[in-house]
Amino acid sequence: MDEGRPSPDLLLKQVQKEEERTRQGKLKIFFGAAPGVGKTYAMLEAAREKREEGTDVVAGRVETHKRKETEELLYGLEALPRRPVAYRGATLYEFDIDAALRRRPSIILVDELAHTNAPDSRHRKRWQDVFELLEAGINVYTTLNVQHLESLNDVVAQITGIEVRETVPDSVLDRADEIELIDLPPDDLLQRLKEGKVYVPELAEQARENFFRKGNLLALRELALRRTAESVDAQMQSYREVKRVREVWPAAERILVCVGPNPRSIRLVRAAKRMAAGLRAEWIAVHVEAPSKVKPTKSDLKQLAEHMRLAEGLGAETATLSGHKASEEILSYARDRNVTKILIGKPTHPRWKDKLFGSMLDEIVRGSGDIDVYFISGEAAEPLPRRPVIKGRTVKPSPREWFLSIAIIGVCTGIAYLMFPYFDLVDLAMMYLLGIVLTASRTEKGPSLLATILSVAAFDFFFVPPRHTFAVSDSRYFVTFAVMFVLSYVISRLTLKVREQADAARKRERRTAALYSLSRKLVHEREIEQLSAIAIKHISEVTASHVVVLVPDEWGKVAVPATGAGTFALDQKEMSVAQWTFDHRQKAGLGTDTLSGAKALYLPLLAASKTVGVVGVMPEAPDGFFDREQVHVIESFADQTAIAIERAMLAGEAQQALLKAETETLRNTLLGSVSHDLRTPLAAITGAASTLMQNDVTFDISERRELTQTIYEESERLNHIIRNVLDMTRLEAGAIKVKKEWQHLEEIVGAVLDRLGERLKDRPVSTSLPPDLPMVSFDPLLIEQVLVNLMDNAIKYTPQETPLELSAFVKDGDLVVELEDRGPGIPPGEEERIFDKFVRGTAAGGGIGLGLAICRAIITAHGGNIRAVNRPGGGAIFHFTLPIGEQPPMPEMEE
Repeated sequence: MDEGRPSPDLLLKQVQKEEERTRQGKLKIFFGAAPGVGKTYAMLEAAREKREEGTDVVAGRVETHKRKETEELLYGLEALPRRPVAYRGATLYEFDIDAALRRRPSIILVDELAHTNAPDSRHRKRWQDVFELLEAGINVYTTLNVQHLESLNDVVAQITGIEVRETVPDSVLDRADEIELIDLPPDDLLQRLKEGKVYVPELAEQARENFFRKGNLLALRELALRRTAESVDAQMQSYREVKRVREVWPAAERILVCVGPNPRSIRLVRAAKRMAAGLRAEWIAVHVEAPSKVKPTKSDLKQLAEHMRLAEGLGAETATLSGHKASEEILSYARDRNVTKILIGKPTHPRWKDKLFGSMLDEIVRGSGDIDVYFISGEAAEPLPRRPVIKGRTVKPSPREWFLSIAIIGVCTGIAYLMFPYFDLVDLAMMYLLGIVLTASRTEKGPSLLATILSVAAFDFFFVPPRHTFAVSDSRYFVTFAVMFVLSYVISRLTLKVREQADAARKRERRTAALYSLSRKLVHEREIEQLSAIAIKHISEVTASHVVVLVPDEWGKVAVPATGAGTFALDQKEMSVAQWTFDHRQKAGLGTDTLSGAKALYLPLLAASKTVGVVGVMPEAPDGFFDREQVHVIESFADQTAIAIERAMLAGEAQQALLKAETETLRNTLLGSVSHDLRTPLAAITGAASTLMQNDVTFDISERRELTQTIYEESERLNHIIRNVLDMTRLEAGAIKVKKEWQHLEEIVGAVLDRLGERLKDRPVSTSLPPDLPMVSFDPLLIEQVLVNLMDNAIKYTPQETPLELSAFVKDGDLVVELEDRGPGIPPGEEERIFDKFVRGTAAGGGIGLGLAICRAIITAHGGNIRAVNRPGGGAIFHFTLPIGEQPPMPEMEE
C-alpha cells in the first residue's frame, strides 16, 4: 500500500465535505446503552470545561430528572427559557429554537435527541431542531440512547419486550462529528437504580422488573458498543479510501429490499439498514406495481409511502418498478444494479395459494442465480397487525357496466342461436369467449365475472341437450362447463390485467409528456411571472391539486410573483412554512416531518447556484395526501422550474451587469468629454479675470470691455455645456415630461431667431413657413430647445458667411421641419451616428456632443423622427417630423 499518494477524486470530495462541515456547527453526541449511565452528567462536565476555557456555552434544554449531582453541574450555566405549549388542557414546556437562534452561543446543550416535540411545533422531532442549529453554525452537545436508533428499534423490542416509540434515523448518528460512549457496567447501573439515582423510588422497582433486567442491560450495552465501533470503523474506512489504502473487500456489496404496504415491511427496511451498515454497502428499497387481484386502497398507498419514506430516511435509494410479474421485475432490476443480496418477507398467506397461483418467493429463489436471498419475518410472539376491512376496495361498477355485460352475452347468445344449425357446440362456445373478452375490456371485475357465469348458463340452457332446460343428459358436459368457466374466467382476468397495465402506462406517459411539455414551454419564456404560471398549470394538471410558486424579493422574503389558475391563497401560517422551506433548502409541510400541520407540501426550487423559490402543492381533497411517486413527480417538475427561473434571474442579472458596464462607460466618456470642454472656458474666464485683477497694469475702456466680453461669452458657453448635460440626464431618467399644447410653429421659430439674434447678425437666414400651416400639439419649450440646438450646431460647423434656410410643410399627416446649410456636410456613413451621445465634429468651437442627442430624445418623445442627409451641391439638411393628429375644436363665436 502507498499512503503517500492519495486519490485526487477522493481527496477533492473530502475537501468539499470539510468545507461544508466548516460552515456548519459541530455535533457531539454522548451515547449510552440505557437511561442512568451518566450521559447528561458527562455532557454537563464537558460543557463546564469549555466554559472555563472561555467558550460561550448555553443550556438550551437539559433534563436533570431531579438528580442532585446533575442539578449541581447545571447550576451557574446560562439557560434559555422554555417555550410553553398548550396541549389537551395542559401546558408543556419545549425547547425554544427561535430563542437559541437569536442567542447564537458557541455551544448549546440540547438533551434527549430522540424527543418528540409537542404538536404545532416547527419540527416534529428534536433532532430536526438540532440540525437547524447546526445549519446556523451553532455547535451542539446532545445525548442519545442506543434503543432510540431507528434501525435497532425492532431488535430492542425483541430483547426487552418494550417497543420504543421515539426514534431517530441512523443518519443522525452518522452526521455526528464526535461520539463519546458513556459506558457503565450493568451491575453498577443497577446499583445506581437501587440508590434512587436513576428514577424516584416508586418508579425504580417497576423499572427493575421490566426494562432494567441485567440481561437486557448486557444486550443493550453490546449494541451500544457495536454501534460506536461501527462509527469509528466508518471513519477509519474514510481515511483508508482517501489515502488509497488497500480495500477490505474485492467487490462492493449492494442490497435490495422488497417493500410493500404490509406493516411487516418496516421490519424488512430496518433489517436491510442493519445489514447495509454492517457490510458498509449501498442498499435499495423497491416496490413493484404489478396487476393484482385487489387494487391498493388509499390507506395502502399511504402506508407504502410511509415505508418508502422511512427507507429514504435511513439512507436507502428508492425505486418503483412496474411489470406483469413482480419476481421477474425484481430479478431483472437486481441484475441491472449488480445487487448481491435480496431481502424479502416471508409469506403469511396459506400454502395452497402458492400451489394454485404460484409463489413469488419460489420464483425469486430459483431465478436468483449468484444473488443471495434472505427471508425476514416478525417474531413468533409478534401479533400480526389486522388489516381493516374497507368496503369498496375496488372501483364500484356502474349500472351501465352491469347492463353492458348482460347485453353482450345476450348478443352472443343470439348469434350462436343463428349459427346452431350449421356449427358444432365447440364453435358456439367460442362466441361466448369472444363476448367475455369484449366485456372484460370495457367493464370492471364484477360485470366480467357475471358475464362468465351467464355465458356458461346460456350455453347450457340454449344449446346443450336437452335444450331450454338446465338439465344435462350427458355427464361429460359438466367437464365442458368447468373448462369453459375456467377458461372464460382466466381470459377475463388477463384482459383486466392488460387494461390495468395499459392504464398505468398511459398514466406514466401523460406524466412524461407533461414534463416534456413543461420543459419546452419554459424554454421560450424569460419572465418569472410567465414561468411561474406555466409551472402552476402543468403541476396542477398532473397532480390534480392546487399549486403556488413563490420567489424571493430583494430582502429574501418569498412572495407570489403573479396569480393564475390553480393557485391558492396563503395565510400567515402557510407563508411561514414556505419561508422556512426557502431558508433551509428542505421540503416541509404536508406529509413531511417538518411543520407537518401545513395544508400544502412545500418544496424548494434548488438551482445550481442558489435557491430561487418555493413551490407549494395542496391536494384538492381536504384530507388528501401525496404518495411517494407523486412527490417524485412534483420534485421533477420543481427541478425544471428551478432551472428556468434561475435562467431568467441570470438573464436579468446579466442585463443589469451590462447596463452597469454601459453606465460606467458612459460616465467615463462623460467625464472625459466634460473635463476637456470645461477646461477651455474655465481657462479663458480665469485668464481674463486674473488679468483684470492685476494692479500694476492699466487697461483702457476698450481693453477692459474686451476682457469682460470674454468672461461673459465663455460663461455662456460653460452654461450651455452644463445645461446640455443636465437635460440629457433628465431625459434619460424620465424626469422631463412632455407637456403638449396646440401651437403655431411660427411663434416658436420667431422666439428661436430672437434668442439667437446676436449670433446670427452676420449670417443670412431665410425662413419658408406657409401661412396655412396647421396647429400642432407639442411641448413649446422642448421644441424650441430642438430648434436652438439645430441652429447652434449649424452656426458652429458651417462658415460664417454661408446661409441657413429654415422651412416647414405638411406631408403624410406630419409637420416636416427642415434646416439646410451650405457647410462641409456630414462624413459618409455618419448620418445616424451624429445623433449618438458624445459624438462631435471637428470644429474648434464644438461642444461635448450632446446637442443632437437631446434633439433625438425630444422628437422621439413627441412620436416623431429626426434624421440628417447631405445636401446636393454641398451642405447638410436636418429634418424632423411632428405628428399633426386631429385638429382642436374651434371655439364658438359669440353673437
